[in-house]
Amino acid sequence: MSTDPSTAAPALAVPDPTGHIGTDARRLAGHVAATERRLAALPPVPDRTPEDRDRAAALHADARLARRAFLARHTEIVYALLTDGTTRRVRLPELVRAAAERFPGLVPTPAQMAAESRCVQAGKEGREIDQALFCGAVLRSPTAGRHLVETMLHPTPRALALLDTFRAADRVELDTVLVERRGTAGHVEFRNTARLNSEDARLVADLDTAVDLVLLDDRIRVGVLRGGVVDHPAHRGRRVFSAGVNLTDLRDGRIPFVEFLLGRELGYVNKMLRGLLTDPAPGAWSERGVAKPWIGAVDTFAIGGGMQLLLVLDHVVAEEDSYVSLPAAEEGIVPGLGNLRLTRLTGARLARQVVLGGRRIRATDPDARLICDDVVPADRMDDAIDTAVTALSAPAVAANRHMLTVAEEPLDHFRAYLAEFAVAQAHRTYAPDVLDKVERRWRERERRRAAGRNQP
Repeated sequence: MSTDPSTAAPALAVPDPTGHIGTDARRLAGHVAATERRLAALPPVPDRTPEDRDRAAALHADARLARRAFLARHTEIVYALLTDGTTRRVRLPELVRAAAERFPGLVPTPAQMAAESRCVQAGKEGREIDQALFCGAVLRSPTAGRHLVETMLHPTPRALALLDTFRAADRVELDTVLVERRGTAGHVEFRNTARLNSEDARLVADLDTAVDLVLLDDRIRVGVLRGGVVDHPAHRGRRVFSAGVNLTDLRDGRIPFVEFLLGRELGYVNKMLRGLLTDPAPGAWSERGVAKPWIGAVDTFAIGGGMQLLLVLDHVVAEEDSYVSLPAAEEGIVPGLGNLRLTRLTGARLARQVVLGGRRIRATDPDARLICDDVVPADRMDDAIDTAVTALSAPAVAANRHMLTVAEEPLDHFRAYLAEFAVAQAHRTYAPDVLDKVERRWRERERRRAAGRNQP
């Protein structure tokens, strides 16, 4: 047990905001610095006693209360200062870093986040929750939130740097994604082969780049998502769409909140739905952006984040022995924006069965027609994809899908949902039940590996 008397001191008084941002920022910085001194006097997270953990939780709660009070008064002016009055497009990771520098204590420092990254999830302080409070407050603001959403719909610098190469070769191989043009179709193939095409930090970054390239190339009319052939022993030699978030990486603390959990929703997933914003000038979205229809080809299964992707696509072709599922309730986390979008496709009762009850939908189930457009044998997948590409290449498709998106998921509806999701998901990734589940799964996997190594 910690013996430092300062750790047992009474809770710090949360400063009342004055309404003056300079004064309130100084008070926030002083308050958070005081809580950090008390946290530093405690043992590292894995070595804390139950009493130490209670003290740490109280200190974090005090600091978060002060942050929320500050943000309730000053979110829009903070965002304006960080973006020069919204004249600059600052992407989410840079925005969070800029906030840490300009407003000490508002979000964790880069050094604090670097220290967190060296720990497994259960060994962290949970500073990503503090990042989520800031991101949620920004997204909750109609002015700042909309500006941030539109900022994240711009092409990534990496995609812009690769665009000429892609146009010249019709192909770019990234670490975990292959993107290539075949006629009027841009094919994006997941190649995280040893991990059942599960989503990790590399795959999320590569998909953001690949989706940009498909949308930027004006020779391409339709995008196609498909999982590549995997190396996993259970499905070696088969295509797999996606196993969702990589739970081993979550256990190991390698699923970052800003770049992954929030970044994927603001990045390539939203780009597939809404398109790229290519002209920042005021005007109608259709005058400033480029959007294209997308086809999903589901081989074997689309689990978790894989199924979430299907909810923003325009046509889904599924292999007849495949299935889809959102096992978020079992895993203890929120299934991205699945809760926002699934009801629109399936109705409320089936959505609850899938999200809350973990129901798996097989491609041959009658209810699969609410998710999948075509269900075909494995040897007809390529033909079904080509047929869908031809159908969605018609000139009027892009305009009509844009109007469907406007009607079904207005940008401000998406923004408001994402503000709540940001905070809820960050808390869930540090919840005791989630940490316990991913740890037990990791131990069971290590036990099976050890047993395999000991086989004669």
